[in-house]
Amino acid sequence: MSRLTPPLGPRDHTQGSARAIVQLVEYGDFECPHCGAAYPIVKAIQQAMGSKLSFAYRHFPLTRIHPHAEHAAEIAEAAGEHTKFWEMHDLLFEHQDALEDEQLAAYAKTLGIDPAWATQALLDERFQPRVRADFASGVRSGVNGTPTFFINEFRYDGGADTLLDALMEATIDAPLKSGG
Repeated sequence: MSRLTPPLGPRDHTQGSARAIVQLVEYGDFECPHCGAAYPIVKAIQQAMGSKLSFAYRHFPLTRIHPHAEHAAEIAEAAGEHTKFWEMHDLLFEHQDALEDEQLAAYAKTLGIDPAWATQALLDERFQPRVRADFASGVRSGVNGTPTFFINEFRYDGGADTLLDALMEATIDAPLKSGG
């Protein structure tokens, strides 16, 4: 079974409690229809599990089949620089059929980010190293398609439709994390 490499750290985009007893990591592609189908499932799982779950998203743009995936990932990182990663993440999945650069700049504007700055960031490939680092970590972790999920650092090979069951099973033996 493949292991998440590297494990989650401060550079990752995460939602949920740092003391969550279960970690879910998704390697995804904003243009991938399978990731788009998994998006509402993950949202529902987050709602259902609440503070028991920490969710992280890493980029794995499949650029040979999804020509807009790289720039979509980069605009998410650009938004992250303005503390709007998750808002952009949601917009991109909710508008998967509209990922041209002009549309990406419009999404930035919607989030209060200067669209000219966002466009220039894409042209300069300012966030490409971050996206490529995620992709490389996916390769090291055994990712070969999207979405690929990891539960508590181990690759989950089931479908998104059984993900909640697997996560709930992971909570059974998980020790509660202490901290403050």
